Amino acid sequence: MNGRHELKHYINASDYAQLRARLCAVAKPDGNAVEDGGYTIRSLYFDNYSDKAVVEKLSGQSRREKFRLRYYNGDTSFIRLEKKSKANRLAYKEDTTVTTEQCAALLAGEYKCLKQPDVPLLMEFYTKIYYQNLRPRSIVDYHREAYIYRAGNVRITFDSRIKTSNSVVGFLNPNLTTIPAANAIIMEIKYDGFLPEIIRDVLQIGNRNQTEFSKYVVARLV
Repeated sequence: MNGRHELKHYINASDYAQLRARLCAVAKPDGNAVEDGGYTIRSLYFDNYSDKAVVEKLSGQSRREKFRLRYYNGDTSFIRLEKKSKANRLAYKEDTTVTTEQCAALLAGEYKCLKQPDVPLLMEFYTKIYYQNLRPRSIVDYHREAYIYRAGNVRITFDSRIKTSNSVVGFLNPNLTTIPAANAIIMEIKYDGFLPEIIRDVLQIGNRNQTEFSKYVVARLV
């Protein structure tokens, strides 16, 4: 499994409008876009009672990981379990699908549905639920607009309308009430070994600082 570089920047509405206009000339929109040129994401993050994932992020630990369930555009027929990890400034992601029934069982505290030796990620998650006491902690909703540039396997995303809920049992409920978590637009740039010069030029945004923004951490601090 190869790691990817991830760069994040806070941007404002003016930055977004300019960057979007430039990107449309050189990059292709993500094929999953359905509304406003983007799509919605709902994630359910897992953590222990000591808030291990929050503490690791806020303390800037170079090696850290977190687990989440995720689905798109309100479609609960396709749910993924994802493990995101960081090591030596590179980001790694592993994922596998879970059924709606498995997800409902997890929300009910029934974890044996994960015990599938032929699916290593489910087994790892099952083990860490018991030995690290991972539990569902926070729901995060947001809107994403994404662009693809093939050279360097570059993906640029704009995340906004970030909302949250602590009512984790409502993860599968499309009508769950969520509250604003951050009034921000986050641009994220992901790439493999190199970032093409044309993309560097297109994404010039003056003195905007790189950030370690985490939607999960922000949601937990609301």
